[in-house]
Amino acid sequence: MKRFFVSALAALAAVTIPICASGQSRSFRLGQWVEINNSILKELNRSYVDTLPLDRMMRSGIDAMLGNLDPYTIYIPEEENEDLEMMLSKTYGGIGAIIYKQVDSNVVINEPYYGSPAWKNGLVCGDEIIAIDGMPTKGLAAAESSDRMKGKPGTTVNFKVKKVRGGDTVDVAIVRERIHIPDVEYVGMLDDTTGYIRQSGFTENVSGIIRDGYFRLKGLGMKRLVLDLRGNGGGLMNEAIGIVSLFVPKGSLVVTAKGNTPESTREYRTTTEPVDTLIPLIVMVDSGSASSSEIVSGAIQDMDRGTIMGQRTYGKGLVQSIRPITYNGQLKVTTAKYYTPSGRCVQAIDYSHRNEDGSVGHIPDSLTHEFKTAHGRTVRDGGGITPDVTISSPSYSRLVYSLVLSGVIDNYVLKYVREHDSIPAVEDFHFSDEDFEDFIAFAATQEFDYRSSAKTFFDQMKKELEKDGLSESVQAEVDALGKALDMDKEKFIRLKKNEIIPFIEEEIAVRYWYQEAGVKVSLRYDDQLREALSSPMIDF
Repeated sequence: MKRFFVSALAALAAVTIPICASGQSRSFRLGQWVEINNSILKELNRSYVDTLPLDRMMRSGIDAMLGNLDPYTIYIPEEENEDLEMMLSKTYGGIGAIIYKQVDSNVVINEPYYGSPAWKNGLVCGDEIIAIDGMPTKGLAAAESSDRMKGKPGTTVNFKVKKVRGGDTVDVAIVRERIHIPDVEYVGMLDDTTGYIRQSGFTENVSGIIRDGYFRLKGLGMKRLVLDLRGNGGGLMNEAIGIVSLFVPKGSLVVTAKGNTPESTREYRTTTEPVDTLIPLIVMVDSGSASSSEIVSGAIQDMDRGTIMGQRTYGKGLVQSIRPITYNGQLKVTTAKYYTPSGRCVQAIDYSHRNEDGSVGHIPDSLTHEFKTAHGRTVRDGGGITPDVTISSPSYSRLVYSLVLSGVIDNYVLKYVREHDSIPAVEDFHFSDEDFEDFIAFAATQEFDYRSSAKTFFDQMKKELEKDGLSESVQAEVDALGKALDMDKEKFIRLKKNEIIPFIEEEIAVRYWYQEAGVKVSLRYDDQLREALSSPMIDF
């Protein structure tokens, strides 16, 4: 017995001593790291040949340190607290308008938000802001112009404005308000029985807005509902829980958050009575649907409450919390991973195997695990939510991306607005063939990279052939291929007409009839949504 007791003590010591040593080692390494950093900084301050750029050193050092953890743990200094508020709540103090600014030109109102102070004071797309509080805008950068327009709600900002209609120059004093960019972009009926809600974020009270939207659509005869979360990067977890609670019984488990200790594990259940537990649901997702979007789609899928359609979601299963730190800074720190009701972790297995857009790349089934939904269907983890019905996303040519990102379409739309006092109601508005020829003529005068994807690969291939010393031996073949791939700007734009027109129509509609009109135009061309509506839903 004594021998057994001594052996047990020895075994216990073998287990507990490394744990204590590990704890001590961790604290020691942290102290060592702080001491080394302090020592380096003191020596640099004493010995470095030039004045130390301390602010830049501090920020780059902090960013590099946090970058070794995950992409979402970040430091926000005091001067960026307004950016944090914008990120969390999509609110800011200002006049409520999107501006456009080219180098050595005035600020142009690109899009006033409906109901905003800019809208109330008659600012429209195409109006030029010549000065802000007496400061000419021609010499300001776009960011500085925007900063001068923002400010504490209730304060006044004074503009000198050249009106797009008539060309008069007028003084406009605008009282800033708290501007909130809405998370629900559109609520409407797609046909006699199908309701549709497009949601772009998860800021405060979006679940209440979705609830109101449901009752509005129900009053219009809705028999099934499409909740469109495509491109929705997430936001507040409690709002995701609030949306799920609209369609499942009270007390249902929506998500579990697990931190670095067993005590930190928390289950989140619905706490309110649902509005409808029977209406057929379609939840649209894609590779841009992340975080809270994945909580909603994962819970709906695991509870077999609706059919998830589209593309695999982004794969962000991490929970962040905001922690105050010294000098009025904030640390947005990852504190937990979240799990769907079936037990799946949505977080991608690692950060390195991702697609170009950052979403989850291919993960072999051998690296994932099976889980069961409420009705026994098999679902898998490994990153993101895999739809019940996979539908291809639209693809666009390199030319379209170039036209958008280079500002060619934006500039053309401003030209169009200056030349057209009005357009028909959005349901009747279409960009005509004559309009498209006008766009081609305008684009031909603009500088942008109009090469096709094939031409860019060809240009890179020529460089590689030259590096390898092979260009002369295949010169004839290369010249023939280059001639076949060469296409003048106007011809290429005509070739991609069907891709380009939806973008122009949407941008023009927004300038005259605001954001909701843009959604209505985009729905005309939404082949993925059309396929979802015609696809059979899962029979639960």
